[in-house]
Amino acid sequence: MNYLIAGTGGVGGSIAAFLALAGKDVACIARGEHLAAIRTQGLRLHSDLKGEHTLHIPASTAEEYQGKADVIFVCVKGYSIDSITDLIRRAAKPSTVVIPILNVYGTGPRIQRLVPGVTVLDGCIYIVGFVSGKGEITQMGKIFRLVYGAHRGTGVSQDTLLAVQRDLQDSGIKAEISDDINRDTFVKWSFISAMAVTGAYYDVPMGEVQKPGEVRDTFIGLSRESAELGRRMGIDIPADLVEYNLKVIDKLDPHSTASMQKDMARGHQSEVQGLLFDLIDAARAHGVDTPTYDRVARKFTNH
Repeated sequence: MNYLIAGTGGVGGSIAAFLALAGKDVACIARGEHLAAIRTQGLRLHSDLKGEHTLHIPASTAEEYQGKADVIFVCVKGYSIDSITDLIRRAAKPSTVVIPILNVYGTGPRIQRLVPGVTVLDGCIYIVGFVSGKGEITQMGKIFRLVYGAHRGTGVSQDTLLAVQRDLQDSGIKAEISDDINRDTFVKWSFISAMAVTGAYYDVPMGEVQKPGEVRDTFIGLSRESAELGRRMGIDIPADLVEYNLKVIDKLDPHSTASMQKDMARGHQSEVQGLLFDLIDAARAHGVDTPTYDRVARKFTNH
């Protein structure tokens, strides 16, 4: 199968690089100086899992891409979803599957509404990956786990799901087919929201969240409140979601930070709406008290 990676940032760039290293047919969408560097020098990967590589992967803007893809991984930021719907329509065949890998919750159904004739799954990823320079991706730590699956009512063959899993596993990515992708994407939202919000609020790397004290207590409070939201929404939330979030945070490289935190520190557009304010809005709608979220949100009201 051939793969198109829409969005060659830390997540998309890592997926593209790992697939290319395994000899898979992959192309990527990027823009600006990042795209120019990939075209002229290749995509450079610094990876704790794979080492140092320079990969010559076909790269273009969304507007330039003229091919068709069997699998489209959507790895843009949550605020950029609308900008890639035309690309999906043009690049999709009748058999194409689209797998969104975003930090915010509900992106699969949202993209499906925008491209009703295309099969859209949903997914989430656990990785520390970021753009460390023009045309350069850094993947930190030993975690690279990708979970994907179909929402109820979405028709996709098991053979297709398994074929994608094989290719990802061949590439060194821990790929899992979800039996409840609505649950799994919510669980990821709970984690990444607590991680990004805590890191940005205190302006600290994850090593500070791994230590007992106020920073870790804030992370726990955020996780507890999002877990209650999931239960009120009728999602099959794991009973130990707070402990699960702590286990994941404790496995991260202590020097790592969330992409939202990096973007805010640089004055760039960030996913603060999808990772903070959307969660608070959902909690309000479901009658969930969020004292920890309310406290940290006051710092970011003007972002």
